[in-house]
Amino acid sequence: MTEDIESSSTQSRADGAPPGVAPQAGPPGAADTIPLQARAAALADERPEVAVGAAFAGGLVVAMILKRLVR
Repeated sequence: MTEDIESSSTQSRADGAPPGVAPQAGPPGAADTIPLQARAAALADERPEVAVGAAFAGGLVVAMILKRLVR
C-alpha cells in the first residue's frame, strides 16, 4: 500500500511541474475571464472549510470594527 503512495508521489508529471503544483485548467489568463463570484462559489463547493474559515475571519473583523466604534 505505501509503495503505491510513494511511487505516485515521486513520479514527475508530463507538463514538467513539481508534484505539489496543481495543473492549469486552461490557457494562461483563462482564470481572468471567470468572474470572481463564480470562482469563490466553485472553491466553496470544492473545499467548504475555506468558506467556514472566511466567514469566521469576517466575523472577527466585524467584531473588532464594532468594538472600536463603541469606544
